[in-house]
Amino acid sequence: MSKIYYGVAYYDEYMPEERLATDITMMKEAGINLVRIAESTWSTLEPQEGEYCFYHIDRVLDAMHQAGIAVIIGTPTYAIPSWLARKHPEVMVTSFKGQEKYGRRQIMDIVSPVFLHYAENIIRVLLEHVHGHPAIVGYQLDNETKHYDNVGPVIQQKFVEHLQQRYPDLLQLNKDFGLDYWSNRIDNWQDFPPVETTINASLGCAFSRFQRQMVTDYLLWQSRIVKEYAQPEQFITHNFDFEWRGYSYGIQPRVDHFAAAEALTIAGVDIYHPSQEQLSGREIAFGGDIARALKQGAGYFVLETEAQGFAQWTPFPGQLRLQAFSHIASGAKMVSYWHWHSLHNAFETYWKGLLSHDFSPNPAYLEAKTIGAELAQLSAQLGDLKTENDVAILVSNQAMDALNWFKPGDTQGNVYNDIFRRFYDALYDSNISVDIINDVNASSSAYRVIVVPALYAADDRLLTRINHYVEAGGQALIGFKSGFSDQNVKVRTCRQPGILSESCRVSYNQFVLPQQVGLSSCLPDFPLAETEQAELWMELLTADNSSQVKVLASYQHPAWGQYAAITESQYGAGTAIYMGCLTSKNVIAQLLLRLAKKTPLQSQCSEHHFPLIVKKAVGKDGQRLAFYFNYSSDIQAIAPIEGAVCLLGSSSPNQQWEIEPWGLRIYQLDAQ
Repeated sequence: MSKIYYGVAYYDEYMPEERLATDITMMKEAGINLVRIAESTWSTLEPQEGEYCFYHIDRVLDAMHQAGIAVIIGTPTYAIPSWLARKHPEVMVTSFKGQEKYGRRQIMDIVSPVFLHYAENIIRVLLEHVHGHPAIVGYQLDNETKHYDNVGPVIQQKFVEHLQQRYPDLLQLNKDFGLDYWSNRIDNWQDFPPVETTINASLGCAFSRFQRQMVTDYLLWQSRIVKEYAQPEQFITHNFDFEWRGYSYGIQPRVDHFAAAEALTIAGVDIYHPSQEQLSGREIAFGGDIARALKQGAGYFVLETEAQGFAQWTPFPGQLRLQAFSHIASGAKMVSYWHWHSLHNAFETYWKGLLSHDFSPNPAYLEAKTIGAELAQLSAQLGDLKTENDVAILVSNQAMDALNWFKPGDTQGNVYNDIFRRFYDALYDSNISVDIINDVNASSSAYRVIVVPALYAADDRLLTRINHYVEAGGQALIGFKSGFSDQNVKVRTCRQPGILSESCRVSYNQFVLPQQVGLSSCLPDFPLAETEQAELWMELLTADNSSQVKVLASYQHPAWGQYAAITESQYGAGTAIYMGCLTSKNVIAQLLLRLAKKTPLQSQCSEHHFPLIVKKAVGKDGQRLAFYFNYSSDIQAIAPIEGAVCLLGSSSPNQQWEIEPWGLRIYQLDAQ
């Protein structure tokens, strides 16, 4: 599919009825060629049990089809009607805080047989009514689905049944999870304790993994229903979201994106990010890299991103355009705003859409018109972009769960994502593009460098595959806390970092929290700034007595100065760098480039650094493209690119090598 979708979420149910024709006219003028509908409107579709109203669905489908605007139908299951909550209170999810009361969205128990019965009915009723409509190009399953911290009786019983199948012998369960501690042994399945109060990380992480599996199963269940009605050419997607810190921040802890994406024909994501002076493009890039990974490098949909959003997100002139093409450069085949209009009441009144509350053209809408025209002009060249990276970052929900059970010191929040973002941002800021992977296997040999941050929990086989990757000639940058515990979060009794000691040729049996500990370079070819510090965690490393391992940096401290902080090991045909602490982004980027010093990295798109971000991609006809993005309020100059033709961004030849504040350029590199 070479076409790029430029879309909005559109809720006729929330709008003055006379707006539809005017809205469509304004959409056409802005180049909007797709709308999402229906995912929020179960109570409108079924105001009482068994009573159905398709008025808004039908009139939007008919009007959009007449206007040539495509439609995505969402299954309306993520916000339940009040009558269902009243009639069947057992469908309300029970979390650590107790059973939810009706009001918010996403408060249902997705494993409840009662909920699934009613959800299946509304999905089938809706799809039976609309599936033949020519405006529909695809379906969205549910909306930002997660397990909602479900610890209710149904999921706990399912979890016990899952463990019974996994562990026919309860002795093995007690051994693997270390349940002798504090008399937590389980010697009879009928004595299985509440999971939400466990003090055992092995049991807690096993339950967390099971909760994510329920999300995967739920989306697969919906997908099978939708496939009964969908036409072969229609896609099935879902809008995965990320850990939320007021914006999209890191790996989603409540969903295994890689497993859940099996339910989809094309991956979709929500990406929200700081704006104005805080706009950096980092969230756009990592969200896109994860989405691209879910379908083996294929393009993906950005089903939701901000137009105006919160007041602190109202974009500066040029930023909406910069954001849109940043999504495209990462491989997006759709950029869709949440949402078209701004709401006049209820919870999201001040989360503004493309139009403000007065429905009039505003600067964001006028900029969208420019974006729509440019996307239409370049759709054939930008619609099927492929990235060719030789650097990957390994991520793990399993390691995230385990590390967050044992946070260093008094740290709060999702520490795994803090570490992941430090590594990711270091490469992004240095214009080193990456793929995101969740395993190291035979296909990983395509990567020259694999980055492994905080792989705290992993089975022996994964760690052995990492060693084999290095031995066969790969280069690995391995972060602290990696290899420490097995897949059951049981600490290994061998020397640390466990099985990775083989390739890293380093060991430790003590660790401390850094308190004003500097880093000192131990080799002339690895210079460090005097201000470099060890952060978050310190492993007191001892390098093997071998010519195959070098100490790159040690700790600058009267007590810990004898210990290595960063080491470099030759193992087989490859190299492994091990970091015993968290460092600055500059050091992380320096280490990665050191691994690739013999020949240039394909992933290193430019020697420029943030705020000038460069992305490279290959079009469907083999055309090589380069995107230059200026994430700053200053003019950025770039060196002329021999043989390149500027496809977008400059108004005159004299300006094409200078990028205006919050501006961009797109070049075809092999035009001549």
